[in-house]
Amino acid sequence: MSAKKLTNDLKQKLIQQSLRRKYDQVGKEENKPLKALTQSDIPEKFYRFDQHPGYRQMQIIDQGAARLELESPFFRVHDALAGATTSINGRELINFASYNYLGLSGHPDVNKAAIEAIQMYGTSVSASRIMAGERPIHRELEQTIAECYGVDDAVVYVSGHATNVSTIGYLFGSKDLVIHDEYIHNSSVVGAQLSGAKRLSFSHNDMKALEQLLEQHRHQFERVVVIVEGLYGMDGDYPDLPRLIELKQQYHCFLMVDEAHSFGVLGRSGKGLRETFGISGTDVDIWMGTLSKTLSGCGGYIAGETALIDNLRYLSPGFLYSAGIPAPTAAAAISSLQIMAKEPERITRLHDISAYFLEQATLAGLNTGDCRGIAIVPIIIGSSVKTTRIAESLFQQGVNVQSIVYPGVPENSARLRFFLCCDHTRHQVDQTIRLLKQLL
Repeated sequence: MSAKKLTNDLKQKLIQQSLRRKYDQVGKEENKPLKALTQSDIPEKFYRFDQHPGYRQMQIIDQGAARLELESPFFRVHDALAGATTSINGRELINFASYNYLGLSGHPDVNKAAIEAIQMYGTSVSASRIMAGERPIHRELEQTIAECYGVDDAVVYVSGHATNVSTIGYLFGSKDLVIHDEYIHNSSVVGAQLSGAKRLSFSHNDMKALEQLLEQHRHQFERVVVIVEGLYGMDGDYPDLPRLIELKQQYHCFLMVDEAHSFGVLGRSGKGLRETFGISGTDVDIWMGTLSKTLSGCGGYIAGETALIDNLRYLSPGFLYSAGIPAPTAAAAISSLQIMAKEPERITRLHDISAYFLEQATLAGLNTGDCRGIAIVPIIIGSSVKTTRIAESLFQQGVNVQSIVYPGVPENSARLRFFLCCDHTRHQVDQTIRLLKQLL
C-alpha cells in the first residue's frame, strides 16, 4: 500500500471519528437535566428549529460527507416503475433497493384493478371508516388477509408504521411489559413508548435470553407481549417461531409477529413465517404486515381473533381517527393476493435468485452475517465511509443499492443491503458480485 493511500485512509478515519464524537455529543447535551429558567433567559435552542438536536445532527452528517467528498445517496428520484431494474436521471440501473419482491407493483392486473376502483369509488374515501369512509372493498381486503393467515379477521390502517404505533400504544399500558428483539423495527419501539409500558429487549433471535427475561419479569406485570419480526429487514434472518409459541404459552403472554418483510416472501406460497414452520395462524396472537411491499400498495394490517380486531377497529386511535385507505390501494392489494395464489412460481423464483445471490456472495468471500438468503442479503463492510464509497461506485457503474451506516447500525456493521426481486436474473447477480469483489 502506498504512503499516500495510508495518509488518505488515516485522514478519513480521523475525520470520521471526530464527526462521530460530535454527533454523539449533541445527543448527550440534549439529555442534560433542565435548570429552572426565567422568561428572559430561555435559550434559543428551545424555540428555534435550526437549533433542534435532530437538525444539528443532520448538519454534522452533511458536513462529514462534504469533507470526505461523499455524495448523498438519499432521495434519489426514480423516473418510473422500480423493480429488478430502475431508471434514475435517465440512467437504467440494476435495482436492489426496492421492496417490490414479487414484481407485482406495476403488474397489468394490479393496475387494472386500481383503475377500476378509482372509477367506482374515486381516489379517496374522504372520511374515517367508522363515520362515512367504509367501502365494500375494505372488508374484502381484510377478509382475504384473514383467510391467508387462517384467523378470524383483520383490520387495515393507512400507514404501516402507524399500524404498530397505534396497535401497541393502544393495547398496552403502564402496568404492562413489552419485550422485543433488539433488532425490532422503530414502529414497534415507538408504539411501546406511547403505551407507557415497561420495555425490555433481548439479544437478536436469542430464545434463551428471552426466556430469562420472562422468568425474571413476567409475574411483575399484568399483560406482557413479545414482539419479533418474521424476516428482519437489516439482516435477512428470521426467528424460531415454534419456540416463541412455546414460551408465550408457558408464560401466558401475547406474541406479536411483524411480517412487513416476510409475508409474500417466506413459505412455499408466500404465506409468511407460519408457513415456513407449518404453524397454525391461531397460534400467534397478533399478526402484523404491510401493504407496501409484496401487496403493491401502502398501509398496514393486523390479523387475529375477532376480539382483537373489533377492539382495534372501534377504539385504536390510528384507525378510528384516520381516513380509510383509498379504494385503489385496497384493490391493488387484493389483486396482488390473487396473483400470489395463482402464480406461486413468483415466490419460487424469488427464493431461487435469493439463494443464488447468497451463494455467489459467500463464494466471493463477502460477509453476509446470519442471512438466510430469502429476499434480503446484507453485505457487511464494517466502515461507514467505505460502505458509502462502495455504494456510490456501484451506482456509477449501474447498480443501485442502499448503504446502511452509523448511527443506523453500529459502525463495525455498516453494510450494503440488497433487496432481491423475483425478476432479477443470474446475469445481474453475477455482474453485481463481480463489481463488489473488485471494489473490496
